[in-house]
Amino acid sequence: MEKERQLIMLPGPTNVPSRVMLAMMKPMINHRGPEFSALLDTVEEGLKYVFETKEEVFVLTSSGTGTVECAISNVVDPGDKVVVPVFGYFSERLKDKVALHGGKVVEMPIEWGKAPTAEQIETTIKREGNVKLIAIVHNETSTGATVRDLPKMAEIAQENDALFMADSISILGGDHLPVDKWGIDLCVTGIQKCLACPPGLGLVSVGKRAWKVIEKKSKKPPYYFDLPSIRDHWLRKETPFTPAISLYYALDEALKMIREEGLEKRFQRHATCAKAFYAGFEALGLKPYAAEDMRSNTVITVKVPSGVDPGKVREIMKERYKVVITGGLGENRLLIFRIGCMGIISEAEVLATINAFENTLADLKNPVKLGKGIEAARKIFHS
Repeated sequence: MEKERQLIMLPGPTNVPSRVMLAMMKPMINHRGPEFSALLDTVEEGLKYVFETKEEVFVLTSSGTGTVECAISNVVDPGDKVVVPVFGYFSERLKDKVALHGGKVVEMPIEWGKAPTAEQIETTIKREGNVKLIAIVHNETSTGATVRDLPKMAEIAQENDALFMADSISILGGDHLPVDKWGIDLCVTGIQKCLACPPGLGLVSVGKRAWKVIEKKSKKPPYYFDLPSIRDHWLRKETPFTPAISLYYALDEALKMIREEGLEKRFQRHATCAKAFYAGFEALGLKPYAAEDMRSNTVITVKVPSGVDPGKVREIMKERYKVVITGGLGENRLLIFRIGCMGIISEAEVLATINAFENTLADLKNPVKLGKGIEAARKIFHS
């Protein structure tokens, strides 16, 4: 019996368009043959459009976490000083990866729900001196806080002869991120978030400044994540190891859909949906978790109302209303709700989610005026 379909409103993986799912049904091909080479050509063209770069963008059969580790392991030698702002669960993991590969972590603790600023980065890098890399989570998926000073931070990195790396897993394709214009040396994402694909592929762009460091690195990167080897194979229109071919088909179709829509329209759609989410939840009396000027357009976070069991809310929304959201991570595990606002997000998904949420609160005897959240969100879409 086919499982009943649910609306997946997680901060990844997210809902996948039928076109993308159907693309994965194409026949299997030889990953060392001309058909796969042709597929790589179109995928590469689409990736350069989305990353807004003329530099190389590579596809790894890996989770986003693996792709972050690929970037770190290819530029960090033991003893290298690496600045890492820590302002959530995933930036903590980024710090751990740097340490695991021998980097000397310069941790910048930031209050969860806020994001680091360019001024804080500049103060840290000048105090420390001789920094090899600034590694930053662009959109902290655990808190819904977005770093808005990325261009200035990359400029500071260049002025201080440091590389700049952005972990943009939960934002690339859903908000502005012109890699070349902003001067980002390494940019990482996964396909299961704003690109609206199934999980399983990671993407990394590598700029000229990063290649200079990679080519001089003393310690070899992991065998699987060796970027020079990946580049050598890419130039031959193949991958060093067996790729997830069906996912390449999915990515190719998703990139075509993005080109059809256009980046600016896509970013505006995400921004409008985020604004509607915040308006709807606030109308229900819920408080956004992330600081107002740092709120994400792709990951919506709101505080759990007093006296409400967050696990029960998620259970009822899933079982009764067929809408799946999630809670917090780490120290925020029971304190916030997290909702994905990414990929194919539109008015329909936003209103369905808010409707399920406010009805669930009513089911739990929470004082809520039904329809108030929907009305506030609708005003955003129709204003």
